[in-house]
Amino acid sequence: MNLPDIAKDPRTLDLIQDALREDLGAGDATTLALVPPRARARAAILSRGPCVVSGAAVAAEVFLAVDGDLRCEMAAADGQAVAAGTELLRVAGRARSILAAERTALNFLQRMCGIATLTRRFVERVERYGTTILDTRKTTPGLRALEKYAVLCGGGQNHRQGLFDRILIKDNHRRLWRRGPAGPARLDEAVAAARRRFPGLPVEVEVETEEELLSALRAGPEWILLDNLPPPALRRCVRLCAGRARLEASGGITLRNHRA
Repeated sequence: MNLPDIAKDPRTLDLIQDALREDLGAGDATTLALVPPRARARAAILSRGPCVVSGAAVAAEVFLAVDGDLRCEMAAADGQAVAAGTELLRVAGRARSILAAERTALNFLQRMCGIATLTRRFVERVERYGTTILDTRKTTPGLRALEKYAVLCGGGQNHRQGLFDRILIKDNHRRLWRRGPAGPARLDEAVAAARRRFPGLPVEVEVETEEELLSALRAGPEWILLDNLPPPALRRCVRLCAGRARLEASGGITLRNHRA
């Protein structure tokens, strides 16, 4: 699995500093009061249950941000599926430093492993159908890069990173762009206008009915998003499309109904 080095990304390092400032404030009062300055310790982070690893290197950077003299050893690789009780990261050095960094490191690691693990479950359920699991922009503010990286660790793929790297035409865009006597502008007009303005970007159109799908197919976008359609309607839309555009489905999809 070819993954980017997210842990060394300047945005990640800045995020780690913000998280540590939030948690430590003026210092870890309990540890400063009770743990001797020269005390040394060894610690290991283990998985409580089976999971897909994501964020181990980010957790290591948290410890090193608190104390550059700590020794961090990766025991599992991002993207690796591990059993309960598996060591993910080992840390050795000043006890005060380890305790100060522990919770922040775990917060990053637990969230990223959770996303990667759930993503992998979906990926394994749909891979036989030639279906790809994509992420969304519905991310935790400030954590988008890490959460999208976790999706990659789980075997999913990134959709658009933000509003800047893909055209996604929704009903509101059509309504606000131009209204005529018959209502919102036609999809083919909207697609053509978007391509004129940003010729290098892929174009996707969101539809909510089979009639809108047929209109979108005539407009010729690269992608069509089927939004909140029930499983029977999704099946009909796949047949209607017949490979003329890449289809994406969102809304209400679970591990129980994913085969629709």
